[in-house]
Amino acid sequence: MTVEIYPGLTVGGVGTLPLDVVKRDGGLKVLEAMLAGTLPAPPMAKTLAFSMTEVEEGRVVFAGLPSADHLNPLGTVHGGWTATVMDSALGCAVFSVIRPGEAYTTIEFKVNLVRPVLPGMGEVFCEGRIVHRGRTIATSEAWLRDTNGKLLAHGTETCAIFPIDNLTR
Repeated sequence: MTVEIYPGLTVGGVGTLPLDVVKRDGGLKVLEAMLAGTLPAPPMAKTLAFSMTEVEEGRVVFAGLPSADHLNPLGTVHGGWTATVMDSALGCAVFSVIRPGEAYTTIEFKVNLVRPVLPGMGEVFCEGRIVHRGRTIATSEAWLRDTNGKLLAHGTETCAIFPIDNLTR
């Protein structure tokens, strides 16, 4: 079932990932299946109007459409929306290097908001890249830009890597 995230961006459905598939296939293969529509995008993609649009080992791109639904009391897009898009790109950059049998979780992230994100500005794009992948820790960096390439935010993330069986206890 195709789901429209926003006009021009659709996914093959929304839901959570089957952990047995993640355990068997590892991160990159799972992310590729999400992009192909054979595995679902997370439910928050529909709620917050953003989703992954590109993936390769160590790199992902997300697109989002900030709108009036995401405003803070002063009329700009809430920093939490930007942080969520950034965390998704930062985390999925790490997910793209997770091996079969492994899982990951964010343990720290920092976002620098350098320009306001406004409703009506059109699509924004967030590229996340792996910086380091160790045995139990990985780090990534990401940049959120408007359609003209103007930097809106940048950030970094640290993730823990652990056996996926820890999620099923």
